[in-house]
Amino acid sequence: MEPHSVLSLDQIDLSDIDFWARPWTEREGAFELLRRERPMPFYDEPFDETSPIPLPVGPGYYALTTHKDVTEVSRNPDIYCSGKGAVSMTDLPEEMVEYFSGMISTDNPRHARLRRIVSNAFNPRRVQAIEDSIETVAHDVVATAKKEGGCDFVVDVAAPLPLKIICDMMGVPESQYETVFRCSNVILSMGDPEYVSDMHPIEAFLAAGAELMGIMQELGVYRRENPIDDVTSALVNSSIDGESLTDQELASFFILLVTAGNETTRTAIAHGLNVLTENPEQKALWRSDVPKYTKTAVEEIVRWASPVIWMRRTLTQDAILSGIELKKNDKVILFYNSANRDAEVFDDPFRFDITRDPNPHLGFGAAGPHFCLGAHLARREIGVMFRELFDQVPNIEATGEAVQLRSSFVNGIKHLPCEFNLT
Repeated sequence: MEPHSVLSLDQIDLSDIDFWARPWTEREGAFELLRRERPMPFYDEPFDETSPIPLPVGPGYYALTTHKDVTEVSRNPDIYCSGKGAVSMTDLPEEMVEYFSGMISTDNPRHARLRRIVSNAFNPRRVQAIEDSIETVAHDVVATAKKEGGCDFVVDVAAPLPLKIICDMMGVPESQYETVFRCSNVILSMGDPEYVSDMHPIEAFLAAGAELMGIMQELGVYRRENPIDDVTSALVNSSIDGESLTDQELASFFILLVTAGNETTRTAIAHGLNVLTENPEQKALWRSDVPKYTKTAVEEIVRWASPVIWMRRTLTQDAILSGIELKKNDKVILFYNSANRDAEVFDDPFRFDITRDPNPHLGFGAAGPHFCLGAHLARREIGVMFRELFDQVPNIEATGEAVQLRSSFVNGIKHLPCEFNLT
């Protein structure tokens, strides 16, 4: 991929949803220009006067486009906090922040408490069982898809793996898979018309969140009385230093898990096939020695895909960042996608290279308290899926254009036609 610069500096508006409908090459061209000429631009916040929930007109935000700035902010949570909302440029009512982002929109000491409780539920035995199940699920997903000779890779291959792993992990019955899939699509759609067509996006987000919350609250109540060996049972029945998750915290964690854990892994796998099709020499190299190249290939896919485009932080005090004076309560948006193409860090950043090493990408966030809790699981899922593809359908390739999600938050692919060419 080569960046294509079609916008001037003053024409770039990262708050405009139409910017995110542009082809990836044009978006990359815009961020390359920003990193070079205006690495910390200031933008007005997106504002929707039709919103059914009155939202304040915010003060705007600084966009962080370089690897060093994103890393610096991530390592200093006392100065750049998450608690005022990590997943929204606009200030939302506190209950909505809790509803949709839970743990990732909290700071210490509450964040440490939540992370400790959740981490305790993933003991070594349970983690091993989850990892073992990935092998089986990935094999079955590919075996089912290949019967048709071709498919929509996103819907039929990339999505089912993380969806089933997460639902099984939490003890969600198969009868609810479709609901979880549909609701997670809506929540992360940013109003993409394919997923939200008959109501205002915020109303759709709230309705989808309520459905997911209802599933988990009902399951949580049942698992308190009827525990089994799943993560939900562990979360609702365990106590760390006398503390356990509240019903609201359990439901918020579930929403976070099925959105962050499901959608982002799906996005990485979909981008993986797309970029391997565009770079057949890299696919051939990986296939030549799958055990040797899988680790670095997975890291390069995550860098390339940058599934979560940004997170927000809010200043708790005055600070100076790369020579720019910032004030208390200023907002900064950490654009991971841009940091992952920073030529100051990555040699030839627009080249997809499965042997890239070192690869200090920020696809799971930067080092700090909010580094992705599910990074290990995501890496495992991506690696196992491509191993299964190479084993069962080694000639698989995308046969059409990837259909982009119209979102500034998730670098999603909605559809990607593929053929297996089994002969």
